[in-house]
Amino acid sequence: MSEAFDIAETLDVKGASCPMPVVKTKQAIDDLAEGSVLEVIATDSGSMSDIEGWAEGTNGVALLEQVDEGDVYKHYVEKTD
Repeated sequence: MSEAFDIAETLDVKGASCPMPVVKTKQAIDDLAEGSVLEVIATDSGSMSDIEGWAEGTNGVALLEQVDEGDVYKHYVEKTD
């Protein structure tokens, strides 16, 4: 399903634990243009709830999809404004 997204940038935060996946995601999304999609690749299982919670509580971003591949978690975040 993620192939449907036009990914502007991929952020690799494998090996980082809370709160770094969210911190790095925020930094990366701030640098993108409106409408751009950021793919975040993490190994911290907590990133599933952390990034979801951050996106829900943050204006200007939308969490499009999360994929649990077992030991790798992929998040697709769109900058909406």
